[in-house]
Amino acid sequence: MSAVLPVPLVQVLQPLTVLVAAPGLSGAIAKAEARMQGRRGPRVLQPYYDLAKLFGKESLAPEGASRFFLLAPVIAMTCYLTVPLLIPVLTSFGLPLGYMGDIIGGGFLLSLASFCVAVAAAETGAPYAQLGASRSKTFGAITEPVVLFVVFTVALVTTTDLPYAQAATVRSSADQIIRPAHLLASAALFLVILYETARIPVETHTGTNEFGMIEEARALEHSGPYFALLKWGSACKQLILYTILIDVFLAPWGLASGTSAGPVALAILALLGKALVLGLVVAVIDNTFAKLRLFKITEFVSAAFLLAVLAVFTLYLGGG
Repeated sequence: MSAVLPVPLVQVLQPLTVLVAAPGLSGAIAKAEARMQGRRGPRVLQPYYDLAKLFGKESLAPEGASRFFLLAPVIAMTCYLTVPLLIPVLTSFGLPLGYMGDIIGGGFLLSLASFCVAVAAAETGAPYAQLGASRSKTFGAITEPVVLFVVFTVALVTTTDLPYAQAATVRSSADQIIRPAHLLASAALFLVILYETARIPVETHTGTNEFGMIEEARALEHSGPYFALLKWGSACKQLILYTILIDVFLAPWGLASGTSAGPVALAILALLGKALVLGLVVAVIDNTFAKLRLFKITEFVSAAFLLAVLAVFTLYLGGG
């Protein structure tokens, strides 16, 4: 019989799991991508070594930049670590802090983090950083309505926009997974995840090609621990978005129904396994499609918006 963990400890384990596992997930995906391309690739644990190295370096700020330049990475990381408190990461039931916000609140926190990083990049005066900030906000203006329509779909299905309610609805019957509205909303969210994690077929998420830099360009002027926070936060955002897709929409199984140590530990392993599978799918997509020109991003994101709108309309028309 496993020991029962205090509820506050399980609450803390949710963001802690994301914080610790996120770089490892990025390393595993990078390793898989390298194998697909016929390369040996970096070690799976390489992101941890990179973070440790960056935390030991000196921090510099561009001349003329305000204090917000150094504060933005801290704010972004705080936002990323708050979102796991609102979504089903380890438990199938809402923990005490899980009801202080809904899916919209989590989306606002992710948007706030992105906004702070973009503002910090824009005030540096560096052309590449400003380029990435401008592009991220331009295309982000299209992805945010997509998330809102996905939330509307969840609210229409469950009569609430709490992520725990949507996950419970999916677990209640296999028929819920194949509902047209659910499939359309899930597909729209998946396309948004490809954009937000720099996996769209136009941007190289690990390169410095001027024509494709968005996510990578915004952090070019940061250094030392602040650059490490941006890299770590980017990995956390990836795992958070994966968690929302798999634990709310696609596969909300393996979550602990109580606070016993055994089921919670199994929930951690289940989350990492599901996230790794999704990451491998994303890696295959990223390596299968050729990179497109920059202006094609609007068409890519517009397709996600159309799917989200169709999800809402199918519910209103009675076929969802």
